[in-house]
Amino acid sequence: MVNPLNVTYITFDGFVELHKYKYLFFVVIFTAYVLIICFNVTIMCLIWIHKNLHEPMYIFIAALLMNSVLYSTDIYPKLLIDVLSVKETTTYPICLSQSFIYYTLSGSEFLLLSAMSYDRYVSICKPLQYPTIMKKATVSVFLVLAWIVPVFEITVLVVLYANMKICSYTLKGIFCNSSIFTLQCVRSAVISLYGVLMLLNIGVFPLIFILFSYTRILIISYRSCKSVRRKAAQTCLPHLLVLINFSCFITYDVVVVRLEPDFPQHVRLIMTLQTILYHPLFNPIIYGLKMKEISKHLKNLFSQVKSH
Repeated sequence: MVNPLNVTYITFDGFVELHKYKYLFFVVIFTAYVLIICFNVTIMCLIWIHKNLHEPMYIFIAALLMNSVLYSTDIYPKLLIDVLSVKETTTYPICLSQSFIYYTLSGSEFLLLSAMSYDRYVSICKPLQYPTIMKKATVSVFLVLAWIVPVFEITVLVVLYANMKICSYTLKGIFCNSSIFTLQCVRSAVISLYGVLMLLNIGVFPLIFILFSYTRILIISYRSCKSVRRKAAQTCLPHLLVLINFSCFITYDVVVVRLEPDFPQHVRLIMTLQTILYHPLFNPIIYGLKMKEISKHLKNLFSQVKSH
């Protein structure tokens, strides 16, 4: 649909019987968003306040949790507006902007998890060299690269999409993700090739590096004493759980959505809601429960709240 001002509108077609359950959808989405903000910000503040958490591992965790807040803020406010609207629409430029933020943060997630795996590798496999390798400057470089590299790579893709002619104006989803690929009049070989290269660069290669790092950690831990194995399990297990969780959702989003399988609409909606709900809620819960120092500070915080 094109209006007289030549603004292209995109309609979302992912909700199931929204007119009947709009207020239920609104309450669920709003509650999830509030919980995501509260959980993530609480642990970020604990890391900021307590000096014993000013270590590279916890700094990377805080960066991941900030990613979760930004990721959710990119999606949830627009969802809340759409749920209460007469028709769920957006403009094509805003749709591109939302997908830009969404995939930039997704790419950052993999790069931050790569930095965390390297930090754990040095800590467990080269403990004597850890202070000299993981200096503040090194951590800062990792953080900057984790956010800057995806920005540049996704920008190129968004520019390519912005110059493409679109013939379809309906997305089979509830927000702008890789399904915007289906709006093109003619599938672009350049966009497809660049998309694959970008996926390899900020998704597959970091994942391979992470798996390699944790394999080395597993081998060293197996050959070491019980205390080293315990340390490896306590610090690496949460990261692996987050990695597995995130990788599954990104695989669905990037691969399955683009293949356009003939899923029933309600199945597609459930899977999409899982993608945007579980991960940003899963991160703070895993780190809050499984990371010993964070868990200790959380218990102290709750005990202080109860005493008041």
